Amino acid sequence: MIWEAVRLALTSVRRNALRSFLTLLGIVIGVAAVIAMITIGTGTTEKVKADIAKLGSNLLVVRSGADTGPGGPRVAARPLSQRDYETLSLRLADVEAVSAASQSRVRVVFGTESLQSAVTGTDDSYFPARNWALTSGRVFNDSELRAGSNVCIIGTTVSRQFFGAGDPEGSTIRVKQMSCRVIGLLESKGFSGFGQDQDNVVMMPLAAFQRRIAGSRDIETIYVAGRDGVATSQIQARMEDLLRESRRVAPDADDDFSVRDMTQVADAMTSATTAMTGMLGAVAGVSLLVGGIGIMNIMLVSVTERTREIGIRLAIGAHERHILLQFLVEATVLSAIGGLTGVLLGLGIAGGVAYALSIPFSPSALIVLMAFGFSAMIGMVFGFFPALRGARLDPIDALRHE
Repeated sequence: MIWEAVRLALTSVRRNALRSFLTLLGIVIGVAAVIAMITIGTGTTEKVKADIAKLGSNLLVVRSGADTGPGGPRVAARPLSQRDYETLSLRLADVEAVSAASQSRVRVVFGTESLQSAVTGTDDSYFPARNWALTSGRVFNDSELRAGSNVCIIGTTVSRQFFGAGDPEGSTIRVKQMSCRVIGLLESKGFSGFGQDQDNVVMMPLAAFQRRIAGSRDIETIYVAGRDGVATSQIQARMEDLLRESRRVAPDADDDFSVRDMTQVADAMTSATTAMTGMLGAVAGVSLLVGGIGIMNIMLVSVTERTREIGIRLAIGAHERHILLQFLVEATVLSAIGGLTGVLLGLGIAGGVAYALSIPFSPSALIVLMAFGFSAMIGMVFGFFPALRGARLDPIDALRHE
């Protein structure tokens, strides 16, 4: 009985191909929009997580000056000092690495080529703290750090600009006014979520940066990487106590520094993108309801057109439930075809956008099944009233219908 109803439904769809296609558009667009929006949103969330992970695991970042709030200006304060760094480095427990760093954008030159790059003065703890490995060469040794030697480690963007596919190790480049011997090449991290090229960098010993680039002994940032399994909130509380002591902040005074937990930043950004994905999915889902109204409209037209056919079937012994089942199956088949088409279209759109934006393509089987199932349910729900109307027709009146 069911298969016969499905066969009749497919015959009806083929017989009115153009009308069926126009009816399906609402369902197709709705399902495609839901799947595309949620898949793109999920990929964006994964991209945000990956970008945050590139900054370092369990990373806390210290800067001078207090934050006034999201988007607000920083309260000016005296810069971080070597004393602040040594206090954290010597007295802070449950951490993998503590690193001091300062950064400036300067012109880097090799031969006739030049490039504006982010030059960072730091130490060898910077690399584990920021989860950054080398593809060749080595990090700074103790004597180079103490003496502030003119050595540097470069990123892949700088290497490609100056050396192409060649090995940069041992070459000498000019950073601002100083000559610098390349001792290593950083692995590529690509672009950050804010569009910044993380590979357009040059690393050098902090003492060399302070003396030859910055002209002062100030420290811009201190990075602290906590150990796995240790809550960053505990480390942050201890850091704040140590920094208040080191910087001689009065008990009743506000902090003149800020400690930012990148784990919290990652969680906040993930929550924001997840909420946005849900909202976009809900908005796209409205078009499914519009498609359902279109199905109900076309089924009402179909019942009116086939009134005489319904009367004949009732007159020769068909029950109301047979007529009800026929039109319900027809509405469900119609919406299911639209749902399947929408699934394929939505995945195609999501894949294209993911490729264009360089975000992960992460389709969810659960979302696909839910969208398809919801489209079929829409057909059943909105097809019920027209089917019930057809089933309740009086056989005599239906036979008289022209």
